Amino acid sequence: MVKITFPDGSVREFENGVTGYQIAESISSRLAQDVLAISVNGETRDLNRAINEDAAIKLFKFEDEEGKHTFWHTSAHLMAQAIQMLYPNAKFGIGPAIENGFYYDIDFGDITLKESDFAAIEKKMMEIVATKQTLTRVDISKADAMKMFEQRGEVYKTELISELEDGKITLYEQGSFTDLCRGPHLKDVSPIKAVKITSLAGAYWRGDEKRKQLTRLYAITFPKKKMLDEYLELLEEAKKRDHRKIGKEMELFMFTDMVGKGLPMWLPKGTALRLRLEDMLKKIQKRFGYQQVITPHIGNKNLYVTSGHWDHYGEDSFRPIETPEEGEVYMLKPMNCPHHCMIFKYQPRSYRDLPLRLAEFGTVYRYEQSGELHGLTRVRSFTQDDAHLFVRPDQVKEEFMRVMDIIGIIFKALNFDNFEAQISLRDPNNTTKYVGTEENWNKAEQAIIDACKEKGMPARVEYGEAAFYGPKLDFMVKDALGRRWQLGTIQVDYNLPERFGLEYVGEDNQKHRPVMIHRAPFGSMERFVAVLIEHTAGKFPLWLTPDQVAILPISEKYNDYARKVQEYLDSKDVRAIVDDRNEKIGRKIRDNEIKHIPYMLIVGEKEAENDEVSVRKQGEGDKGSIKFTTFAENLNAEVAQMLSEF
Repeated sequence: MVKITFPDGSVREFENGVTGYQIAESISSRLAQDVLAISVNGETRDLNRAINEDAAIKLFKFEDEEGKHTFWHTSAHLMAQAIQMLYPNAKFGIGPAIENGFYYDIDFGDITLKESDFAAIEKKMMEIVATKQTLTRVDISKADAMKMFEQRGEVYKTELISELEDGKITLYEQGSFTDLCRGPHLKDVSPIKAVKITSLAGAYWRGDEKRKQLTRLYAITFPKKKMLDEYLELLEEAKKRDHRKIGKEMELFMFTDMVGKGLPMWLPKGTALRLRLEDMLKKIQKRFGYQQVITPHIGNKNLYVTSGHWDHYGEDSFRPIETPEEGEVYMLKPMNCPHHCMIFKYQPRSYRDLPLRLAEFGTVYRYEQSGELHGLTRVRSFTQDDAHLFVRPDQVKEEFMRVMDIIGIIFKALNFDNFEAQISLRDPNNTTKYVGTEENWNKAEQAIIDACKEKGMPARVEYGEAAFYGPKLDFMVKDALGRRWQLGTIQVDYNLPERFGLEYVGEDNQKHRPVMIHRAPFGSMERFVAVLIEHTAGKFPLWLTPDQVAILPISEKYNDYARKVQEYLDSKDVRAIVDDRNEKIGRKIRDNEIKHIPYMLIVGEKEAENDEVSVRKQGEGDKGSIKFTTFAENLNAEVAQMLSEF
């Protein structure tokens, strides 16, 4: 017998070899229908795997993240099976579940897959579902796995197998299809009721631009057709909110290959918006005792060798810059932290100087592959709202919580009400990719856990998501469409101070090592603005929006009066534009609605005679006429109220 502990703490005994499905069935037949996977002592498993030891379990349905992952992972196999039946010569790369659905990288050979082919693949997938094929997990030796996939000509799978440890290789079989996979998977394919292939893209094998480009096929599935319909509606809304589309309409930023791929240029309106965000953070930082610094965009190679960035960011960096001086090598900075370490080091520091809080809106450079670039969310040049706090060990928790307060203020100011915290720790199974001692890592990880507890902030733990130099607390924001974005981050670092030999003189007159806290409430200005655009659909808060007011004369006769109003508003720090095009007023209203300008002021004969404006508010329509001087007062009062909150 095995003892099974349920999430509520209750314990029941079952026969040795009991499966997750049998446990669910013992509770209720309804639960057995809905459950998709099971956690056994923290490991997510197939429902039909035997449990041969005492275990704490948790059952997952589709609404659980683990349930979705299992559902979509199985769906990736289902899609691959359908493609193999339709395109027998196709060769398969990898097919993971992702946040929304799954994808599979496939080599179709000489065939070019088109969107018009999607329907046939979807149809074949549902035909397979109708057969209710079961998925069977098979342990296999490395030699046998290599032989099997070599015989099938699966060059991508054999490459993956060659790197795996013998004795830890598993396959999953469903009907005539067999795939290399760790799992977990559904018991069978029957829960999959709705299928949609959403898009295709090119993807280099293993992300290497020197390797063959495969076809990456994105798709999503659901246990109910209604859920698919709702998701497709969400996708349509996401298209309307696409920051690239809105950014162009509002004239915020641009890209051109003449400057370079992934190198954004901020236009006047976008620059004004970004600077207001920066000013907001500077204002908050001043209250919290930060000092601004500015550092170069490049640094000597030795700076990054010392920091570890040379080894850990080498593949994602631009090529080293060689100067005319022999042996002199520079690097476009991938991070600001090494520069700030050198600022700390340039003069002796005392315990009285700490915490030392250095902040910089520092532009960094990372070589993202062309296929990964996406508007402002994935770029090669971005500006971090960076700060590095140099603190005594006894100050770590308090300073960490103060940073949490700053992030809370910013999220509130910009109406990011729905967010969750994620504690990102080391991958316990692969510690070689991290620098620093076990002791320092343990101290850093515990400091973050303790800070979250003290703040009463629930946080989920993710292993393998830490930075190479330390653990971190990431803030995952849900936008208006329910999509998760990683924005703010705080990191505790015992390693860089050690690598740079940073010291301060303590109260005992001895030298001590400071601890470094890295933080970026926005994350990067580019990514944050992109998320903000899509969250608000371009309808920014009044204090932030580039143009607060559009003045619309009903005919050319009133252009002069419109400019008079504009000049007055400008004198009162109200950002206004005049739409003096020779167009009908209805057209002007429609066009300025698209630009998401909060207020429109219509002016004609009556308004000009009375020094008035007819006010229209975005989303609310006509608000009546008012003196333009009074309008300016009201708008500034509205802005002041917003700004007072931070």
